[in-house]
Amino acid sequence: MAIRSAAEQLNERPRAPREIEVPAPTAWPFILALGVALLFAGLVTSMSVSCLGVLLSLAGSVGWFREVLPREHEEVLPVLPEDIRLTTARREVDRLLVLPDHVRAWLPVRTYPVSAGVKGGIAGSVAMAVVACAYGVLKAGSIWYPINLLAAVVYRETGLGPAELHSFHADSFTIAFFLHGLVSILVGLLYGAMLPMFPRRPIVLGGLIAPVLWSGLLYTILGLLNPLLASHIDWFWFVASQVAFGIVAGLVVVRQPSFPTHENVSFVVRAGIEAPGTIPPRGSGENH
Repeated sequence: MAIRSAAEQLNERPRAPREIEVPAPTAWPFILALGVALLFAGLVTSMSVSCLGVLLSLAGSVGWFREVLPREHEEVLPVLPEDIRLTTARREVDRLLVLPDHVRAWLPVRTYPVSAGVKGGIAGSVAMAVVACAYGVLKAGSIWYPINLLAAVVYRETGLGPAELHSFHADSFTIAFFLHGLVSILVGLLYGAMLPMFPRRPIVLGGLIAPVLWSGLLYTILGLLNPLLASHIDWFWFVASQVAFGIVAGLVVVRQPSFPTHENVSFVVRAGIEAPGTIPPRGSGENH
């Protein structure tokens, strides 16, 4: 078998086409979509709108089918090859330094213990209670007003009349105390889990953004959940108490000692294997 020359083999290689066939542009899909939209819009407006939608839908469907049947409508476009040349002004190859401290495959790298969230929730609950009681004294005329209002969320025995809201009720105080403490601790635990994910300005997120978003969400749904309770809330003081909770709880949480998450600790350390370089040196008083 004769050996063919390189020029012959090069000529036999498939060349890139100079022209390609693509589907021809058409407006029938848009007409079909407009017809379907008018068809459903007429259900809440007028029957004539639905009739127009039916006509446009039928016209769009027929026109679109005629674009592909019995023969697909196409147009020929020229292929313009693009000459891409990669150039660089670098004279040396840069090396990427990969160190354990610079690799953050798992976030957060460090987190806070559960006790930090509990402490933050308790401290935030105190700050929130101070603002709420100040509102009761300055605006409502009774320190028991916000307490009875909070208890009315789950306990309606005393009602929401002016006399009941401005007087002391032992059962309402007990319910409000435990409800406020429980929710505050749970939110504090949430702060302890979320704040490490935002290493930059965590107090701005936990003390300002999150309380404002939560208050806005509650403002939109409280009228549906409890309209009578929503009519008694002063939203300015409510947002102020939420912000006070967020700032105090966030400050307490971020000041607690943190520890690295298990995902960012080597398997040797997680398994408890004592190997040189993986554990801190023992003190002089420990037994070897």
